[in-house]
Amino acid sequence: MWAVQAIQFLKDFLSAVFPFYFFGCIIYIFSSWVPGLRESSFMQAVGMLYEPLMAPFRKIIPPIGGMIDITPIIFLFVVRFFFMGLMMILTWFQNLMI
Repeated sequence: MWAVQAIQFLKDFLSAVFPFYFFGCIIYIFSSWVPGLRESSFMQAVGMLYEPLMAPFRKIIPPIGGMIDITPIIFLFVVRFFFMGLMMILTWFQNLMI
């Protein structure tokens, strides 16, 4: 039964942390619209969380019209689907162990 409790803890932890990561990414995206905000030390620290994960997407997806970068939107969808898939897999393992 400890495995079921461990999986439940992991699901609860991820469910608590994911919204902060998701909305932090949205704030990071909107910060690009405010001149000078991305250069602040806080937003540079936030960028260290998101830019390494967005970089592979930026290599694949070119900006629309040379200016509009849709990479963060695609990134949000991928991260959301990854989270939902991970939760489904954890639930499946949890039900398998009961």
